[in-house]
Amino acid sequence: MSNASQAPNLLQGDIKQTLKSMTVPVIYGMILLMTFGLVDTFFVSLLGTEQLAAISFTFPVTFTVISLNIGLGIGTSATIARLMGAGDKTTAHGAGTGALVLSFIMATLLAFVGLLFIEPIFSLLGASAAEMPHIIDYMVVWYGAGIFLALPMVGNAVLRANGDTKTPSMIMALGGAINAVLDPIFIFGLGPIPAMGIQGAALATLIAWAVGSAQIIYLLVKRDLIIPRMLSFSELREYSRNILKIGVPAAGANMLTPIANGVMTAIVAGFGSAAVASWGVGGRIESIASIVILALSMTLPPFISQNYGAARIQRVKDAYLLCLKFVLFWQFAVFLVMWLLAPFIARIFAQEQEVVDLIQLFLMIVPIGYGLQGIIILTNSSFNAMHKPMSALLLSVIRLFVFFVPISWLGSLLYQLEGMFWMGIVANLLTAFVAFMWFKRLLDEEMSALMVNEQTKPEAVS
Repeated sequence: MSNASQAPNLLQGDIKQTLKSMTVPVIYGMILLMTFGLVDTFFVSLLGTEQLAAISFTFPVTFTVISLNIGLGIGTSATIARLMGAGDKTTAHGAGTGALVLSFIMATLLAFVGLLFIEPIFSLLGASAAEMPHIIDYMVVWYGAGIFLALPMVGNAVLRANGDTKTPSMIMALGGAINAVLDPIFIFGLGPIPAMGIQGAALATLIAWAVGSAQIIYLLVKRDLIIPRMLSFSELREYSRNILKIGVPAAGANMLTPIANGVMTAIVAGFGSAAVASWGVGGRIESIASIVILALSMTLPPFISQNYGAARIQRVKDAYLLCLKFVLFWQFAVFLVMWLLAPFIARIFAQEQEVVDLIQLFLMIVPIGYGLQGIIILTNSSFNAMHKPMSALLLSVIRLFVFFVPISWLGSLLYQLEGMFWMGIVANLLTAFVAFMWFKRLLDEEMSALMVNEQTKPEAVS
């Protein structure tokens, strides 16, 4: 059976069942993918607080590279899906090849710049002299891993654009499994393999992503979804144009998050290494706790794009509202579970009592706002799906630098870390309200324009 025949009917199928059939496979794959961070954090925490704080400092930088690839994936998926819908498979396959080459080039350049400026960047983030050697050990290897990360992330976007959501999940799952197996071996050593400490975690990640890169390229060539040759410069420029039109604003919006996280990490660093360590652990746990939101942000956009293109605005509105109601209910349930398990979870990731206490404080406050974050994230991805990438970018700017960073910083000044956590929730509430009203207005405008077009359409000649 072909991939196309397995794909759900986004234009006519039941909205709830269609989104469920698309999202569940993504969740399975992302659960194991997200274990990259948690597994790294757990094993590195066994090395000590300095190493745990060091890997926490790397999150904003590593997520910058990841965000670039997410943005390119958004542009890739939107471009290829449109071409496939128009029946232009040749150009779609060229666009897939161009996307892979473009992501590889950009990730390589970013890694090269990152290697040159490791110490200045992390000094700016607030890393201490004791933490810097651990950060350098980790990032020197991780930047190489980041290059291999680009290929499976963008390659998976090519598969999703062709209607396959299951294979990308399997590739992500395999990468997570390889990382989990290799982490303790490389960090602590086994037989002839020496203990490499924090650098071993980065090496495990590099190997996992290298395997994923080889697998995705093999599958894309086997399924005839890319052109199996090097592109000329003129071909690369032509194929990359539409991808970058959506991908650059989307990447910019995604890269604002690690920039804001870098600012927040610098604020937290003022409270000491234990605070940074707990902040890093909390961020890793948050990625798992928000996995349903992240999965929906990957599956809702193609649903919206197809129905928007078919002028089925009511289906777009129904799907959007359904997802928002679901994430509010789901994330509140997640908060209750995390609140109850906070002491146990904190003990898993830390030995020092101060770090344990701060992780527990994080888990009993911050998850209250995850449902509000879900509204923001899904609205942002919905703007991209309706070909409004600049609106998505502006929403990200408002979220992070008008509300979240300034309000959280004010909370830290008034009531230290606990104040920062609570004020972050207030910031998410304000942003969620703005996001909802903004997208609702866009939908109302589209529905009004559609009604006008229907009313003014000349009657068919009998």
